[in-house]
Amino acid sequence: MNIGEKIKRLRIKNSLTQEELADRCELTKGFISQLERDLTSPSIATLVDILESLGTNLQEFFNERLDEKVVFTKEDVFESENEDLNYILKWIIPNAQKNDMEPILMEIGPEGRTKEDSPHEGEEFGYVINGSIFLYIGKDKYRVKKGESFYYKANSNHYIENAGKTVAKIIWVSTPPSF
Repeated sequence: MNIGEKIKRLRIKNSLTQEELADRCELTKGFISQLERDLTSPSIATLVDILESLGTNLQEFFNERLDEKVVFTKEDVFESENEDLNYILKWIIPNAQKNDMEPILMEIGPEGRTKEDSPHEGEEFGYVINGSIFLYIGKDKYRVKKGESFYYKANSNHYIENAGKTVAKIIWVSTPPSF
C-alpha cells in the first residue's frame, strides 16, 4: 500500500490544500508534502490525526477492498423472462441485491404484467422509457406514460401492467432490493 498516495487522494477528495491539512493536524506543509511523496512516514498518532482530519480512521484507511466497478455494459446484464406474464426483467447492475438499491430494466409486452409484489420496507421509483403502463398500488390505479416517472413507498401490494399495444420499457429502482 502506498500510504502517501492514498493520503493525497483523500486530501484532494476533501478539497483541501496541503497547507490546510497541515494546519488541521498541527503539522507543516513540508511534512504533508514529504508524506504524500513517501519521503517520510508518520507515527501512528500522527497518522490517526491526519485520517481524522480527512474524515476516516485507521480501519477504513487500511481496508484493502477492491475498487468497485462503476460502469456496466450490456455484457454485465442478467436477463429473466416470464412467458406467462409476458415480461422480461433485466438486472442492469450485477449483484445489485447486495446494494442499498436495485435498478432493473423491465420490458412488458402487450397485455403483459409483472407479478404482484407484497408490501415490504422501502421505496420504489420508475421511469417509463417507452410505451405506457398502469401502476397498481393497493386499490389505486395510475397511468404512467413515456417520459413520466413514479415513486411510492412499497407498503401496499403493487404491480405494473402494460397499458398499450407496444412493448413498455421501464427503468425500475427498488430500495431495499426486492427483484
